[in-house]
Amino acid sequence: MEHFVVSARKYRPQTFKDVVGQQAITNTLLNAIEHNHLAQALLFTGPRGVGKTTCARILAKKINQDGNQDPNEDFAFNIFELDAASNNSVDDIRNLIDQVRIPPQVGKYKVYIIDEVHMLSQAAFNAFLKTLEEPPKHAIFILATTEKHKIIPTILSRCQIFDFKRITVKDAKEYLGYIAQQEGVEADEDALHIIAQKADGAMRDALSIYDRVVSFSGKNLTRQAVTENLNVLDYDTYLSATNLILKNDIPQLLLLFNEILSHGFDGHHFIAGLASHFRDLLVCKDPKTINLLEVGDNTKALYYQQSQQASSAFLLKGIELANDCDLQYKSSRNQRLLVELCLMQLASVTFSDEKKKDSSYIIPPNHFTGAPIPAPALKLSSKEKEVIVNNEYAKGDSAAPADSQLPKSVPGAMTDCAPVTSESEATESSVQEPSERINTSEEILNQASASQAETVVKAPPVEQPSEEKTEVKTEIAAKKVSGLSLKSIQKKKELEAQKREAKAEEEVVKNGKFTEEQMQAAWQEFTEEQNEKGEKILASIMQTDTPALMGKNICVELPNETMKLELERVQYHLMGFLKDKLQNTHIQLKVTVNEKAEKKFAFTAIEKFEKLREKNPLIEKLRSTFDLDV
Repeated sequence: MEHFVVSARKYRPQTFKDVVGQQAITNTLLNAIEHNHLAQALLFTGPRGVGKTTCARILAKKINQDGNQDPNEDFAFNIFELDAASNNSVDDIRNLIDQVRIPPQVGKYKVYIIDEVHMLSQAAFNAFLKTLEEPPKHAIFILATTEKHKIIPTILSRCQIFDFKRITVKDAKEYLGYIAQQEGVEADEDALHIIAQKADGAMRDALSIYDRVVSFSGKNLTRQAVTENLNVLDYDTYLSATNLILKNDIPQLLLLFNEILSHGFDGHHFIAGLASHFRDLLVCKDPKTINLLEVGDNTKALYYQQSQQASSAFLLKGIELANDCDLQYKSSRNQRLLVELCLMQLASVTFSDEKKKDSSYIIPPNHFTGAPIPAPALKLSSKEKEVIVNNEYAKGDSAAPADSQLPKSVPGAMTDCAPVTSESEATESSVQEPSERINTSEEILNQASASQAETVVKAPPVEQPSEEKTEVKTEIAAKKVSGLSLKSIQKKKELEAQKREAKAEEEVVKNGKFTEEQMQAAWQEFTEEQNEKGEKILASIMQTDTPALMGKNICVELPNETMKLELERVQYHLMGFLKDKLQNTHIQLKVTVNEKAEKKFAFTAIEKFEKLREKNPLIEKLRSTFDLDV
């Protein structure tokens, strides 16, 4: 089996021209070498896999070439690499300083490359300061790090700093295409673009992903193979989701999201990608900004086609909704529901099939433009309807009115036009001919709704057996109070108290005699009723103390305030039950709190044993004989 060399090592750049995406830095280093303007200490900083160590090796090789050597000469004896991650002590730096004093045997310069220099300890940095500031003429130090902020300022001030940037998707894709051509692999442009996007600006990561995908798909690298192997959501998924959103097809949209989750994708990743997709569609709306879309030409055509179907207002609203969902995702307890709700909101942005109701008017304006609406028929009592019939007789000179003149729906309006004198006769007549009577009464009341109202006012008042207490009770019962504020709750309590007082006045005053045993029996009966209803706590509270009768007061002593409040909560129902049982409306309930009384209801096991031993000393003998524990 032939040894395999990964692409990151096999295609490592050997000259500055081969370095991808760092033209500014490579040109600066070349000019510094040509003009003999190279600093004694250089610091290369930037993300992983962008070429820091590669440029350091090319520079170390380049500065020792004078044009006469072999271009492939690597000057290995003049290049010293130190991994600061594993050699970060003061002793390691002292050994390095001792080597610096020895001049090179071949070439002009000794180059010391210290990788991951931010891992050096504070003491090692301090030991390195003097040598770094004033090294020998033949020594050049190149420091490489991914975390410049961890290096002490005294080191930074002694170095010439070069900031390496991330590799763009375009540059990474072109370099991957070059490698695929060298390896004889047929690769789709979209496949290479997905790999470059997945690498996130690191060329080494892009080459590692490329090797993995080629091992999976062989010599034919397709977009489907890349998406399947990398398990990424490609643009087809987002294009399909956007089409369903534009069609307002919520069921299919939820099924698509469920399918995405079943493939192992995270909902957070999906909603963030959907927001980016809306951004790309917004970019495609204008031909001037379409170049900002980092995709292939075929994909650009698909994006442009869909961008023409969606309005800019929809895309802006979609970005806002998706971004809000992205921000709330980590803090949400039901994350799937959050994403599904966001998708339903997106699918409802362009939904216009449902007519919106104008709620700004209680009565719509078209009510006043149409034909006048007839006045509703008056709702009259049976006594008032009888008065109307009698007045109709008076207008007709005591003659029987015709059928058209009789007030309809008035009890007592008979088909033979005979005058009605009582409700009983009217009832009998209505039973004999119900259908004809109903039609006649309804017609008359509808015709004479306004005029009859005046007639009722002028008619002599009919005496009704009503008392003042009944009127007050009716007025109280008719009141309604809203429960939307604290003040309304207080009013509601006052109204309930008034209803109770009215009901108490309505009851017949009773003053029956009873004994304390009868009162306790009634008390026990109410307790058992509450226990059967499931009010276990209330029943237990009522059994805490035996009530005593003191005059007209039923006195109960409870061990704490909580029990008192719970008993007072049902005081109204309890007293109503006792008054009815004992046939006495003058009795009252008096509840007192005695915290000392609580001790007599709680006994430990030892206390119970002591009580039993006081009553029967033989229990102690029983315990000692069988060696029992309490």
